[in-house]
Amino acid sequence: MLKPTYLKSLIYGLCFFALFTQEGLYAQIVIGTPSLGFTQACANDDFNSFSTTFIFSPETGLYPTNQFSVELSDSEGDFTNPEVIYSSIPGSVTTSPATLDFSIPETASGENYRIRITSSAPIATSSNSVSFAAYFKPQDSPFSINNLVSTGAFCAGGSYILSIDNPGTSNNDSPLQYPSLSYKWYRETSPTTFEFVAEGETLEVTSNGTYFARTDYGSCTSDSFSNRVTITEVVSGQANATIVSSLGNPYCPGEGTTTLSTFNGISYQWFKDGELITDATSQMYETNDSGTFSVQVDLGDCSASGSIDLVSELFESSIDVPEFNETLEGYPIEVNLTTNASNPEFSWYLDGILIEGETESYFEATEFGEYTAVITSTTGCEASVEYVFTVQEAVDFFPDVEEIPNVISPNGDGINDTWIIPQIYHTDNTNTEVIIMDNRGKVILKTVSYQNNWPEYDLNLSSVNHVYYYVITTEDNKTKKGSITVVK
Repeated sequence: MLKPTYLKSLIYGLCFFALFTQEGLYAQIVIGTPSLGFTQACANDDFNSFSTTFIFSPETGLYPTNQFSVELSDSEGDFTNPEVIYSSIPGSVTTSPATLDFSIPETASGENYRIRITSSAPIATSSNSVSFAAYFKPQDSPFSINNLVSTGAFCAGGSYILSIDNPGTSNNDSPLQYPSLSYKWYRETSPTTFEFVAEGETLEVTSNGTYFARTDYGSCTSDSFSNRVTITEVVSGQANATIVSSLGNPYCPGEGTTTLSTFNGISYQWFKDGELITDATSQMYETNDSGTFSVQVDLGDCSASGSIDLVSELFESSIDVPEFNETLEGYPIEVNLTTNASNPEFSWYLDGILIEGETESYFEATEFGEYTAVITSTTGCEASVEYVFTVQEAVDFFPDVEEIPNVISPNGDGINDTWIIPQIYHTDNTNTEVIIMDNRGKVILKTVSYQNNWPEYDLNLSSVNHVYYYVITTEDNKTKKGSITVVK
């Protein structure tokens, strides 16, 4: 006879087996083929959200911890190494049908992707979806080729190379900055049709036509395409070389210098107003001027030339003081600015520091130093012009000395270099005669308008000290006599 404890264990075991078998029967679900909410997955930085809807049965077969996931195949529809691109929150999806939103990876690029749905508790996998094109477009804006020059030319029997600009113009997001991208070139067959020519970052053109490039995003539409360039074969004569200004024409110099570009050639020479520009021998030339700019392009067995009447929208202005100014303490320099700028603003700086409160076109420079005057146009072409001028202390050739000096030292140190006499002999007696003689009585200076400037040149003294004599006779015949010792 079996012991009671053994009977209990046997009963418990049978019950557990039955319960486990029952749970196993209920923990099985079937997931239907996912239906796509799109025909193509064409994504970029601004849009990358797609959805799929599927059914599963039974709803009661889900464990509380279940997660539904979206798996993506490779570009050929193969699920050997699928990529999970979305997983639901555990237990969040409990009713059928269900819709999941997902994003495609930035590496997506192909025409035959598929997705499938998997569950984690219990484990189940749907059939594969229909195939679809999927591309992530890191660059999805127009770009430039041929430096935005709309033409090109090559000599008969030769060719012309079209290439994507990198980094392109300031307003151009060049696709070459994204190494994973590839490109296709096309030739126009009519104003509204075109034909595929080749793939790659460059195109060698050997026949007349209008060409452009597009980033290869397969069947996905995209704004990643280039400008059109018309290429001409030069059979005889000279071709027309188009010139393009990077800032447009007219251009605003407030945006910086503009770059003039022409089409590809072997060598180049630029001119302004008919005059050759030295060292301007590149395909591009930078300037902030107005004028007629022209270029000669050597194409090998033929040549091309072109010109552009470039107009700068910079306003006109002027300042009425020279670059260097001298004045004495207490005698300010008056400065005036004139301009035809639109709604101009004025600012003044001393030694690089803004002078607060000075916002008018008139200014008095009362201190010594380097000044900067800035005129800014605030509407239209917003640009600024600077004028730099210096105010320094002048040498006072007529200081108010009390006595006639009898010693000078013309050594160039700025102190006692010349013989300076009291102002009374300059201002009050305009016809005062000044005579200076050497020690032999030879007159070396005689004037009625002495400017405190003797000696103006090297006296070539043969001894350490040398004595000269002076006679000052005023208009009313009053006389002053004395000696001047010149110290080396």
